[in-house]
Amino acid sequence: MVVRMKTAAAALAVVTVFAAAPAQADTRFLAFDAADRVTQALTRGVTLEVRRGLLGGVSVRRIISTSARGSARIDYGGPDAVRRALPEGSSEASIYTIPAEGDGRGLSRALCPGSDQAFLVLGRVRAGRPLTVHAVGRWPDGAYRHCVQLEYSYRGEWALPPANMLNSAPETR
Repeated sequence: MVVRMKTAAAALAVVTVFAAAPAQADTRFLAFDAADRVTQALTRGVTLEVRRGLLGGVSVRRIISTSARGSARIDYGGPDAVRRALPEGSSEASIYTIPAEGDGRGLSRALCPGSDQAFLVLGRVRAGRPLTVHAVGRWPDGAYRHCVQLEYSYRGEWALPPANMLNSAPETR
């Protein structure tokens, strides 16, 4: 009987931890300023909407222009050929696909003019640290080519307002 109670208590503890896990994940916005002339010519700065998981891992959901209106969803993942197109010595490894819908089309054209599809390869995204982003395009001939390397310095971080504040906003019609 005691063994069953201990097993049930352990199972309840495990279920409680996993049930609470989604509540501990949060969405943040990390803002970065252009750190060199090439980056400044293309973007004055960007804000990344990131989702931080229970174990501290970060995934980028959206890239937002901080100098102009516009944002684009970016999706984690892409072909390994994207990583092979990076300049020698690049340590960035997280591939994101820029969907060709909405502002994603404009972002792709700005970063890789003439390509059929564009990808971003990011270094480790962390608050307080600079960020390197590579744009890689897939061209009509099927080749993947490096388009540009963007360098950003960290500017700041903020979180979304609590959900109850979002839900209590008045409706506009």
